[in-house]
Amino acid sequence: MNRKVRGFTLIELVVVVAIVAILAMISYPSYRNYVLRAHRADGKELAMRIAAAEERFFTNRNRYTNDITGATGLNMQDVSEKGYYKASVQTGNGDQTFVLTLDPQGMQVPDKCKKLTINNTGFKDKTGDESNGKCW
Repeated sequence: MNRKVRGFTLIELVVVVAIVAILAMISYPSYRNYVLRAHRADGKELAMRIAAAEERFFTNRNRYTNDITGATGLNMQDVSEKGYYKASVQTGNGDQTFVLTLDPQGMQVPDKCKKLTINNTGFKDKTGDESNGKCW
C-alpha cells in the first residue's frame, strides 16, 4: 500500500493566489490607462467631425456658430458615439473664431487629460495633468 499522494498543499495554493493578486495589482493601472486612452479616440473623432462642420458653416455663412445640435446650427450630435465625451462650442471675435471643448462623461471622468479643446486654427489643448502629446 505504498501509494504516492499527488496534489497541491494549501500553502502552495495560497502562494499562487498571492502571486496572481500581486500581478493583478501591478497590471490593472496600466490596463485602465490603456482603456482611457482608447476612449479618448471616441472624443477625438467627435472633435474632428464638429471642427470640420464648423469650417463648412464658416465657408457658407462667413461666421462660426455655438449651436451644435440645432437645425440652424451644425445639426449634429454633441455627444460622442460611445458617450464618453460631450462637446460644446464657444465663438469669439464676432463669431470669427471658435473653441470646441470636450467634457469627459461617465467612465472617462477619471482621465488625466480632463477636458480636451481645439480651436479654429487647429490648436489642440487639455486641462488635465497629462502631457498634451499623450492627450491628443
